[in-house]
Amino acid sequence: MTVGTTAAFLAWRERPEPGSVPLVAMLSGQCWWSAFLIFQLQATTLDSKLFWMNLSWVGVVVIPVAWFLFALEYTGHDQYVRLRYVALLSVVPVLTVVLAVTSESHDLLYVESTLVRRNGVATLSRTPGPWFWLITVYTYLLGLLGSIPLFGLIRSDSLPFRGQSAALLVGTLAPWASNALFVAGVVPITGLDPTPIAFAVSGVAYLGALTRFRLLGTNPSPNRRARRLVFQRMQEAAIVVDSHDYVVDVNESAVETLGVAPREILGRPAAQFFPEYDELPEDGAATGRVTLDGDSREALYDATVTRITDFRGRAIGRVITLHDVSEHIRQQQRLEVLNRVLRHNIRTETNLIAGYADLIEKEAGDPRATTVKRHAANIAEIGEKAREISDIFEQGREPTEATPLADLLSEHVADVREAYPEATVTCDPLPEDVYVATVLDAVFSNLLENAAEHNPSDHPHVGVTVEVTDEWVRVAVADDGPGIDEYERSVLERGTESPLVHGSGLGLWLVTWATGVAGGTVSFEANDPTGSVVSVRVPSLSPGEAGRTAAETRSS
Repeated sequence: MTVGTTAAFLAWRERPEPGSVPLVAMLSGQCWWSAFLIFQLQATTLDSKLFWMNLSWVGVVVIPVAWFLFALEYTGHDQYVRLRYVALLSVVPVLTVVLAVTSESHDLLYVESTLVRRNGVATLSRTPGPWFWLITVYTYLLGLLGSIPLFGLIRSDSLPFRGQSAALLVGTLAPWASNALFVAGVVPITGLDPTPIAFAVSGVAYLGALTRFRLLGTNPSPNRRARRLVFQRMQEAAIVVDSHDYVVDVNESAVETLGVAPREILGRPAAQFFPEYDELPEDGAATGRVTLDGDSREALYDATVTRITDFRGRAIGRVITLHDVSEHIRQQQRLEVLNRVLRHNIRTETNLIAGYADLIEKEAGDPRATTVKRHAANIAEIGEKAREISDIFEQGREPTEATPLADLLSEHVADVREAYPEATVTCDPLPEDVYVATVLDAVFSNLLENAAEHNPSDHPHVGVTVEVTDEWVRVAVADDGPGIDEYERSVLERGTESPLVHGSGLGLWLVTWATGVAGGTVSFEANDPTGSVVSVRVPSLSPGEAGRTAAETRSS
């Protein structure tokens, strides 16, 4: 009883954690029953023993009800722990206490009560009546129903939850088993119910759950509601259908997307609300676009179908999620238009400006024509960089292509040596069996060209170093030029520009974005004594990884 009291005190301190109050009530019921068993054993007359036995029923009937309510709260089914349900569960226990107190005037709870003396010890022997068997079945039923959700936690991935549920089940099984033996007449001492004695095992088990496995400090009660909350509040519309294609559940987004109330769609064929339902795949990632009529316009959705199976692997339904891609499609259309402008119009216009500037320089000898041509070339270069960036983002939506690192670097090292013969370009030996994303071609091209082009020295030096591990490749390009301005680096680290805070060009943005598409990162450091070191760290691929998207490469 002392152990049970300690466990009840610890549980009381955890209020208002889910399950704390019912657990306190259950432990208090055990202590009550144990205390009145002691009083009954010490009594010497039939009337006194009946008095203490009848009062002990208060603790007896509290235990199963409190256990059931605790299991509901502990496992997240607290919507049933409401006053009206508690009152309903308490009807039979309250009547039992009333019948126990008034047992001398009827035979419902006990038919006969006698005093039995054996070896100088007086015990109370009672013949059960019909209500006794009713409350016994009711007690075992609540015990079983409360144990069912705990059995599901035995297989939980969480060690604390497994330990908690195991301790709770042990603590419950011990008194229930001893009581079953008493009811079956197996206990050798007539009239002695050993259930309160088994509460010592329960107290130790519950105390261990509270201290060793942090019962009430860490409990699974949020899990069930959290899963439902995630389903309801997810941005994508989700429709759950059974194996006969009838809608059995929808989330809030689906209700808004389809423009129907839950009561109008639940239990109805999905095809009535989903015009292209029959065209959806049976399972797997979704395949194309689905068009639905919205309030003011048609909206385009990506539809993903996920099969639901039972524990035998049999299909019992599907979940259809709809992701609104209307804005994405419009943005893609805008980019396609801008890409066409960058590919053709800007280049054509700058060529015309440069051509007219040549004519002016030849005919009028105006030196300002050279300035015009230089700025026209700058505009053309910006357009070319923007075009490359647009291509990079397009590659980010396509499956990743793996290319040997040696092929990418050696080609651009040779190009820079040819274009800038006054520069000294050194490169580490390149491994032949290392593969990286093909999108890095633009990264290495820009880094090497910029390192040689923007160096005012008569004999610039560019060094390329390569480090390879099992999973990553690091390529560093170092120069001895003026270095990258701290302001430029801060803009890149911020990840965005504004009218007042912006970089001087698109080259570093191209490097940063392309490396991100490849699933890597870029870092900038100062070189000693002058210059900068730009390091590109990306995943090491293999030829077999071709076909994965850039996002999948990053997540792996």
